[in-house]
Amino acid sequence: MRVVILGSGRGSNAEAILQAQQAGQLGRARVVALFSDKPDAGILALGPRFGLPASYIDPAPFKTKLEGEGEARFIAAVRAAQPDLVVLAGFMRVVKPGLLAAFAGKIINLHPSLLPSFPGLDGIGQAFRRGVKVTGCTVHGVTAEVDGGPILDQATVRVAPGETLETLAAKVHAAEHALLPAVIARLSEMR
Repeated sequence: MRVVILGSGRGSNAEAILQAQQAGQLGRARVVALFSDKPDAGILALGPRFGLPASYIDPAPFKTKLEGEGEARFIAAVRAAQPDLVVLAGFMRVVKPGLLAAFAGKIINLHPSLLPSFPGLDGIGQAFRRGVKVTGCTVHGVTAEVDGGPILDQATVRVAPGETLETLAAKVHAAEHALLPAVIARLSEMR
C-alpha cells in the first residue's frame, strides 16, 4: 500500500510512521512521499533522513483552506505519487471537494481529541480547558465535514490531577505516535 503524508509542522507524526516502517511495523504499507504547505516545515527534513522525496507545494491563494490553484497543485503532486492512502498528519488546512474527490475514500486524518468531542483547532487545549478526565486522539476518514468523517480508531489518555496543558499535550502526542502507524498497518492488511 503506497502512502503519501501531508503535514504542515514539525513532522513528529510523520516521523513516527517512518520509524514504524523502518522497524517493520507498518504492515504492507510503505511511505512513498512527503508534502507540506509550509516551505520551512520540519516534515520536509524527514525526506533526506529517510530517503524519501519531500516537497513544498505552494498552497496559495488561501491561508487556512486548500482550494483553487493551490488545491490543483496538491492534487497533481499527490496523484503523481500514486497513493493508495493519503495521511493528513498535522496538515493544518481544510481540504475541499476537489482533493476529496481525487482521492475518494483514501484520505485519513489524525485529530488530537476523542472525536466527536473537540473538533477543529486546538483539540488538546479545548479538552484541557473543559476539565475532562479522559481525552486522547482519533484517526478518522476525511469528509467534507471538518473532523466529521468515520472514526477508524481512538486512543485514550487520562488527565492526571495537577496536569498542565504541556504535560497533557506530551501524553496525547505519544498516543498519536502509537495510534497512527497502527491504523495504517491495519489498513494495509485489509487491502
